[in-house]
Amino acid sequence: MNAALLGRQASPQLLISVCTLDEAKMALALGADILDLKNPHSGALGALPLEDIRGIVAYLNQQPMAHKSLTSATLGDLPMHAEQLLAQLDQVIATGVAIIKIGFFASEDYQGCLQALLPYTQAGHQLIAVLFAETAYPDSLLADIKQAGFLGVMLDTQIKNGLSLFEHYSAEQASEFAKRVAVQGLLLGLAGSLRDKHLTAAKKLQPHYIGFRGGVCVANQRVSTLDAEKIKVIRKML
Repeated sequence: MNAALLGRQASPQLLISVCTLDEAKMALALGADILDLKNPHSGALGALPLEDIRGIVAYLNQQPMAHKSLTSATLGDLPMHAEQLLAQLDQVIATGVAIIKIGFFASEDYQGCLQALLPYTQAGHQLIAVLFAETAYPDSLLADIKQAGFLGVMLDTQIKNGLSLFEHYSAEQASEFAKRVAVQGLLLGLAGSLRDKHLTAAKKLQPHYIGFRGGVCVANQRVSTLDAEKIKVIRKML
């Protein structure tokens, strides 16, 4: 599956965050469209060791085309300092992962980071900006993200305390955000302690993909293991 196809799907794609090869195999077998390689023990966007990313990407590359999923990986909970972001970005790019997610943590210099990242998008690297429901951003940020060549944005929660995205955003606020993303022509992803009970509200926003970790884990704990039955329920509802 090519990243460009994300924007052409009739229904939201299913993103499952995985932290081991065994979890990746399970999520792939249960129909995940995107395998998001992330370490839930290391923060909101905890980075997996590079060798683990390489191993999962290599395994997926060996699968028949009909059974492939897109891969994404996070850079980690890094501050918005261009030099630090680029150093980690170079290493993650080298793993061969398809899409790279960059967390837009509170900062006064988003524009400086976006300018530093522009050569990467111009070179064809697919970047997703992860915005957090708890953070207030400049009104111009979505337009700036588009100008920097990002593939899209993902709306997530930074503090993993069990509160979902929809406990931070009202239906009206979420709808307005989705409209602003659409105006910019960016792909929209939703995540943030989402469970099956949130799918109806999430699908109303017409996202290109919806991401899950805690909501498809044992006891709804993001640091526990994936629960196959929960993934099956989500897959069927999508």
